[in-house]
Amino acid sequence: MIPFRLEEILPDIAFGPVRLPRQQNGGSPQSTAVTLLADYSLRDRSWLPSAAIVALLAESDVTQAGARTAISRLARRGVLESTRQGRRTSYRLTPPAATALAVGGRGVVGFAAAAEAWDGCWTLIAFSLPQEGEAERRALRGRLRWLGYAPLYDGLWVSPHHPPARAASLAGIRLGAMTMFRARSVQLSTVTSRDPLDAWDLTNVGEHYASFVRRWRTLLPRIRAGDVVGADALRARTEVMDSYRRFVSLDPWLPMRLMPAGWPRVEARDVFVAVYDGLAEPALRHVRRTVARFVAGPRPVVHAHTVADLLDGLLPADAAPAPAGR
Repeated sequence: MIPFRLEEILPDIAFGPVRLPRQQNGGSPQSTAVTLLADYSLRDRSWLPSAAIVALLAESDVTQAGARTAISRLARRGVLESTRQGRRTSYRLTPPAATALAVGGRGVVGFAAAAEAWDGCWTLIAFSLPQEGEAERRALRGRLRWLGYAPLYDGLWVSPHHPPARAASLAGIRLGAMTMFRARSVQLSTVTSRDPLDAWDLTNVGEHYASFVRRWRTLLPRIRAGDVVGADALRARTEVMDSYRRFVSLDPWLPMRLMPAGWPRVEARDVFVAVYDGLAEPALRHVRRTVARFVAGPRPVVHAHTVADLLDGLLPADAAPAPAGR
């Protein structure tokens, strides 16, 4: 099994003119800022004062300098747009970024159910790159990981999903050759045969799931008792989303009947929903109080959506059209 880091499967995400930041292991100021803005301003693409965004990021231990740098970089990436009134600057998600985050959020909270609808076919990508194309090889592997593929052999990657619309991002690989096709696996009665599922390090993925469940299950009694409020609620809700979304690329997305006994996908999702939805109201109250400190006139519209809201779709009226595919 070829080892990999979480950073390798979550590269910068291109969506038209927008490049959403890499979702790093442990978070980063940019990814934390995107999560915050998506969680509380996506529905209305509300303008938030930059000082309020900086203050909210401080709840996740992002320094003031780090927060302002993150906001500036997100604007250059096309994720945020700005407006200025006097000395006060406000930011909001751009329409393409809002679309990407709405589509991505729906995929994050819905992938466990989508995995059960597998049709039994695999999408395979075979590629051959010249020896001098090491940078291209790393880039290709990162994009394939993000698209849900895993290496069955060094130059043959597999996924149970249909070729997604985002597969067009692979066209940026300039060296070598690549072929994509879809087929069913035929079991061979030899000791050297390899099942496509062997492409995933299921032990490693299972450990990530178990760690997630251990980390967040202990918080559930306090959430039910209403003891997690204010900055603690905001910080935990942001962190649980940033942690759970990694399973979209880590998990093979195969029906539970094909996974090892006790596969913790369902348990992890149940814990995620309990934390994310359970902290929605206390986190929202804290966000509104924080934003109000930096607004002289009418307050921006701020909402906290639930998992059900994400599944229903949260595209703002002025958002860019959503693409098809994973």
